[in-house]
Order: sequence, then structure tokens, then C-alpha cells
Amino acid sequence: MAKVCLDGEFLDADSQYLNASNRSFRYGDGLFESIRIIDGKIFNLENHFKRISSGLKILKIQMPLSLTLERLEELILELVAHNDVQEGACARLVIYRGGNGNFMPSTMSGKYLIELNKIEHNYFQLNENGLSVDIYDDMKKQLNPLSPYKTCNSLLYIVACVMARENGLDDVLLLNETHNIIEATSSNVFIVTNGVLYTPTIEDGCVGGTFRMHLINLAIENNIKVYECALTPQNLLAAEEIFFTNSIKGIQWVGSYKTKRYYYETAKKLVELVNESVFKVKETDDSSLIEDANSTQDYPET
Repeated sequence: MAKVCLDGEFLDADSQYLNASNRSFRYGDGLFESIRIIDGKIFNLENHFKRISSGLKILKIQMPLSLTLERLEELILELVAHNDVQEGACARLVIYRGGNGNFMPSTMSGKYLIELNKIEHNYFQLNENGLSVDIYDDMKKQLNPLSPYKTCNSLLYIVACVMARENGLDDVLLLNETHNIIEATSSNVFIVTNGVLYTPTIEDGCVGGTFRMHLINLAIENNIKVYECALTPQNLLAAEEIFFTNSIKGIQWVGSYKTKRYYYETAKKLVELVNESVFKVKETDDSSLIEDANSTQDYPET
């Protein structure tokens, strides 16, 4: 039986462990993190914890006293064991305000829920077919102190996803109030021009992705230039590559934007570098896993 963790207690995933008064359900009063499990181990947990801790301060939700970084790691690993995860999975942590009240809450104390879902691949894998994307401009993302965080109010991203489906697209790009491109519906965005990476700045309103920062640091370590700057639709048309990044899927390359077609050579190289950085801590006798993780097909262009 699959398990979830509610405030440190492990419960059956199909039990009724939340009620209708839950403030995350009622008002979106909380934050969440999606955390990748690779080879039964937690990837990039410290940065996830830093981001959600920072967001909670803005929302004025008190971090549950028992939920330290070390305790969170223990709970996720216990959940991995309970759910018999041997390789890849996604852990979803939600921290929400407890108590009752309407818009005026009765308490600032936080509560938390951790769920787990298995993932088919143990390592990061480049998508076989390039994504088809366009720009969503019906609504703009407002720039405010909550912009870099994953709040439980995700309506903008949901309606953008619906627009993508209605138009036969894989995803759409979101704009801020100054009409700069900032992100996709669940990913940060990078473009490649002349071998240089460009990605929107946090100040423009994109989510401060943990994988985004991991990739920026990794690129710099490997002498790949990266610039954080404003991106416009014109930049997309001039780019040689576009790819999306998030903590669960890693890197996903874009095959088309309107009539423009793209390649994926830099994206492919970065996936290999990410997998090497993740698995380099393993013992030498597991080197075959690194080779397997880096074995990519010659993907067709779209």
C-alpha cells in the first residue's frame, strides 16, 4: 500500500488524510516543492529547502518546528522505503498554513504533506521529440515578492496549460507585465545563440528553479557562457536552440516555435553533464550506470 507523510505520520495514500477546512485547498495558502529521487537518493534537497524556507517567510507561515533539513531528508527516505522505490521518483512537499479562519488566519503555524510518485527513468533523459510551443499572452504574470516561488495558487499555469492543449501544443511560454518571456508552464527556459546560454532573470518574475541554478553553475564549470537577461519573442526567432528545465524532467528541448525549427546539440551535451554530476558520487563499480545514463539516441528533428 502506497504511503504519504502528514506532519511526520505515515498514512495510506488512499485514506482521507486532509479535510475540507485545509487552507491549501480553500485558499491556496501554502507553497510546494517537487523533489527528484535518483537511484533511491534525494537530488538537490538543500536548495529546495532553502527556497521553500525563504517563501514561507514572505507568506508569514512558520516552518513546522520539527521539519529541519535533516528531518525532511529522513522522512523522504522513509517514504522511499515505504513505497518500495529503488530508483527514480518525485517527492512533492507541500507546506501550508494550519488552523482555520477565512482570509484572516487563526494561526501562522505551518503543516506539511509529502507524497511520492515513481518515475520510469532513474536518470535525466532528453525527450525524443522536440516540444512544440508558442506564447501565452491572455494573462501576464505579475512581478511581486512571490514570483520566484511555487505557491499553491497555480491558476495562471493551469489556464496556460489548457490553452496549449486547445491549440495542439506541448507547452506555452509565459510573459511578465513588460512582455518579456520568463518561463514555461512548469519549467524555466533557456535559449542558445552562438553556443552561449541565455535565461530570464529572477528579477523578471520567473520561478527561481533549483535545477535552473544547478545547470547555470554546471555550465560555468564546463566553460559554457551563461547570461541572465531579458528575453523577447525576437530572441526566440534568432536562437539556435530552446530548452526547458525543471527539477523532475531535467532538460527538455524545444523543436518548434511558430514556423521556426530548432536543434538540440547543446541540450544533449548538458543532459550528459548533469547525469555525470549526479552519478559521480557513486562507487566505481557503478560506472555502467553513468554510461547508461549518458547513452542518448540520435533524435529526429521536428
